[in-house]
Amino acid sequence: MADLITIPAWITWELVNVSLIILTILLTVFFARSVDHILSRQFKIVSKKMNVDQTSYRVVRHTAVASIYIFGILVVVNLIPSLEALSITLFASAGFAGIVLGLAAQSTLSNIISGISLAAFRPFRVGDLVTIRDEYGRITDITLRHTVVRTWDNRRLIIPNSVISEESIINWSIEDPTVNWPIDIGISYDSDIDKARHIMICEARKQNGVMTFSQLKNYHPDIKKEEVTSVRVRELGDFAVILRLLIWVEDRDIAYDIGCDIREAVKKRFDAEGIEIPFPYRTIVYKKDMESN
Repeated sequence: MADLITIPAWITWELVNVSLIILTILLTVFFARSVDHILSRQFKIVSKKMNVDQTSYRVVRHTAVASIYIFGILVVVNLIPSLEALSITLFASAGFAGIVLGLAAQSTLSNIISGISLAAFRPFRVGDLVTIRDEYGRITDITLRHTVVRTWDNRRLIIPNSVISEESIINWSIEDPTVNWPIDIGISYDSDIDKARHIMICEARKQNGVMTFSQLKNYHPDIKKEEVTSVRVRELGDFAVILRLLIWVEDRDIAYDIGCDIREAVKKRFDAEGIEIPFPYRTIVYKKDMESN
């Protein structure tokens, strides 16, 4: 009878080890996705019953998922003999390892710490309208690494948390969403300023979305009636008198469109009533004419 083929013990151990590594990776991915799905579903249920801040929720969800992946990586490292020995050596020299890891992961750690700081201090929240680096948009997500802003033209602006924490941010939604929106229009020096002012205020009050005195009193009890819609002479320019129309709108999201509609209405009314919006004027003097004079 033929001799049975014996498999060396070290080969059997390697197969078991490889199987455990693959199983650990699959379980890590499975548990991470399951926890993410459960937390996402749970938030939807809780949000129907009470007002839950999405910013804190998203950071907690991302932190939980990241912790599962980190735990899975540590388990895999311990299952690989060479990496296990390396990890023991690194832990034995904790000071040196800390310096190396700190330098290597400085950017990543900075983003994570900044992400936690953003969730704790809340200069903005998910859903807020903000202006960052001259980009206007809505905060759609805050992760441990970056913040996502959906701009007005539907682009996704992804900014590292360490960068965004050092930026000056205009938050249009925090506390009071109302906006005092400026609209600049130039008229000629020959035009009647009082007549132009009357037309601009009249056309502004006709537009849907421009707040009335009674609406604005709910947000600003101390405001005066003449401050709701007003026109001021902003500048005496080279060829035009610049008038600034100030209107109040309920939030920044509609201010731009309302401003465009008011400019169109004022332009048509100016044309009908003889208020000139002048072109730039330039006086050209030729060198030969200056020499003759």
